[in-house]
Amino acid sequence: MKQMDWDDLRFVLAVADAGSLSGAARRLGVNHATVLRRIDGFENRAGLPIFDRTPRGYRVASQRRRVIEKMREVETAVLGVERAMTAASAPLAGVVRVTSTDSLCIGVLPAIIGALESEAEGLVIDLSSQNLHVDLARLDADIAVRPALERPEGLIGEEAARMGFAVYQAAGSNTATWLGFTNGLAKIWLARAFDDMAGDDPMVAGSDSFLVLREMAATGRGRAILPCVLGDPDPRLSRVEGLTDIPSTPLWVVSHPDLADVPRIRTVRAMLGAALAAHTDRLAGVPNA
Repeated sequence: MKQMDWDDLRFVLAVADAGSLSGAARRLGVNHATVLRRIDGFENRAGLPIFDRTPRGYRVASQRRRVIEKMREVETAVLGVERAMTAASAPLAGVVRVTSTDSLCIGVLPAIIGALESEAEGLVIDLSSQNLHVDLARLDADIAVRPALERPEGLIGEEAARMGFAVYQAAGSNTATWLGFTNGLAKIWLARAFDDMAGDDPMVAGSDSFLVLREMAATGRGRAILPCVLGDPDPRLSRVEGLTDIPSTPLWVVSHPDLADVPRIRTVRAMLGAALAAHTDRLAGVPNA
């Protein structure tokens, strides 16, 4: 190839990871046709196919796996350069991108972020709601606020508080049916607690969002395990007592190591941690907190 640029490799790797054009398009924030055009163009310029087109999607051709491995090495280097440049040109003021779950983005973080911005002139904090894992190595965000049993691997930060969970149902309801977890939520540790608690009781529906589960429970469709910061303030719901207690989960405030010491990111991470710690009882679900 006479010419190769990082953008070409970015599209190829996105398709390799997603296994489809549509999945890569969602990841890159472009449309299906754009991904198809970029992949076809790359393969034409290279003079060889990178992918096998199958009824189930795009699969890396077996003889091209080493090419993909080398592309990943380039990706790692390019992303490292981007993070280094961000760190080198980072004043205290500016934009900091924070990502968290929909529950925290609705129930906790907006008020905290509003207070932080009022304390630091020139600081802007963008908040992104993502229940799925966000790759901080790709600069998708500067800081992640996530409940997890352990600190996410490869990231730097501290446990700020603990998140409590409980079972809720519509106020006045006496249902024995359950609302379960699907997709991403079905993969978290809480799904095991749900299986143990629900036992043989029927599961009538499910969702991959605690916000949706809250709304479904409020209509009386069934019981749901929810973060206490969502369930406790909702007058439509009441806690179901007498069940096995659900352990609380550490709430982490973390950044990628390459950006951890950027002044504005380090400062916002510390401020977020302190603010969340001040809400310890509320986050843990302590009654009347």
